[in-house]
Amino acid sequence: MNTEGAFLPDIVAFCCAHSAYQAADSAGYLRIPYPENIRVIRVPCAGRVDVLHILKAFEKGADGVLVLGCHEGACRHISGNIRAKNRAQKANTLLEEIGVDGKRVEMLTLAQNQGLRFAQIASEMTERIKQLEGKHNA
Repeated sequence: MNTEGAFLPDIVAFCCAHSAYQAADSAGYLRIPYPENIRVIRVPCAGRVDVLHILKAFEKGADGVLVLGCHEGACRHISGNIRAKNRAQKANTLLEEIGVDGKRVEMLTLAQNQGLRFAQIASEMTERIKQLEGKHNA
C-alpha cells in the first residue's frame, strides 16, 4: 500500500551490474520517474539469479519479480542472460503449479544506457501486478 491507501505491489528487480543496474542508475540520474515500489538488487550477472532466489523473494513478500540482464550476445559472462531466462521460465512454471500466476515473474534485457526503458519496464510490471491483484481480490 502506498500513502494514499491504493495497492502498490512490492516488486524485486534483480539487475545485472553491467547493464540493467546501470540503466536503473541512469533513470535516477536523469530524473526519469518510475514507481517507488521497485526494489533494485544488484547482481554480478543475471545468470547468477537462481530459481530459489526468485521463489525466496515471493516468500519474503514480493508481489512480482523482474530479472533484468544484458542483451543476447552482450553478456560479459557469455550466456548468463540465457541462463537467467531459463531460470525465470522455470520459476514461472513452478509458480503456476502452486496456483500463482506466472506473469508475476519476467526476465528482460537492457543495455546500460536504457534508463527510460528501465522506467517503462518498472511501470509496466507495476500495472500488471495491480491488474492481477484486482482479479484476485474481485
